[in-house]
Amino acid sequence: MASASPTVRRRELSARLRALRLAAGMKIEDVADQMGVSPAKISRIETAARGASLADVRFLCDLYQVSAEERDRLLVLTRDSNKRSWWQQHGLPESVATYTGLEDAAVAIGQYETSLIPGLLQTEPYARAVTAGIMTNTESAEIDKIVEARLIRQGRLSEAHPPEFWAILDEAALHRVVGNPGVMRQQLEHLADRGRTAHVTVQVIPFAAGPHPAMSSSFVILQLEEVSDVVYVEGLLGHFFLQNPADLTRYRRAFDHLRALALSPRASEDLIRASASNLPT
Repeated sequence: MASASPTVRRRELSARLRALRLAAGMKIEDVADQMGVSPAKISRIETAARGASLADVRFLCDLYQVSAEERDRLLVLTRDSNKRSWWQQHGLPESVATYTGLEDAAVAIGQYETSLIPGLLQTEPYARAVTAGIMTNTESAEIDKIVEARLIRQGRLSEAHPPEFWAILDEAALHRVVGNPGVMRQQLEHLADRGRTAHVTVQVIPFAAGPHPAMSSSFVILQLEEVSDVVYVEGLLGHFFLQNPADLTRYRRAFDHLRALALSPRASEDLIRASASNLPT
């Protein structure tokens, strides 16, 4: 849940600290000079790139002359943001841990994939094969940790109050054989079954639909309750978390366009099962 996610608490804290600095009419350099630290530290705290200590927040509360009530709230946020979550204890890469923390807090998730089955809908053999295929220079122990974390993440879809998950796939994801035909058949059957469960919708954009605005980019839209929504984009050039209102609007419109372009959930299920049956035995 959102209230339990240290990642979300850190973002809430960083946004509040930035708002307080601006309200005080201070520049980052002014605050850094007062604290005796580099401007980069203040910037990283305000962008949630690093955590803030209780000492940091107490100093900033004094500097910004916040009320006692606001001070108490900020200190609670600081403590919550510094708690270690299960994904941090797994020692995952920073970008993966950050994404997992946001996903864990999301009330709705919209994901578009060009050539892979979304992680929340992957079987264990598929997840292992695709991770090993992407992370070619990674030791097997590290792959084990990533796969285990992915399977734990899937538990969110079985909670009493799961997020609404809407997955859109390009048809290419159904035909890219990962692992072997047996692994792929099991994965497609699992995908079709999951699309029938509550809170999960699966749509496929068929090859016949032609070109569309998101052909070259997979992305995830995470709807959060206590902080602004986030778009996550991953690729060879890195991992990006977008929160700018213009970016959010652009990706939401793209997702709506893809939903309209894709087959209906029922027709998508038929295509997924047909693709599974066509795999060699």
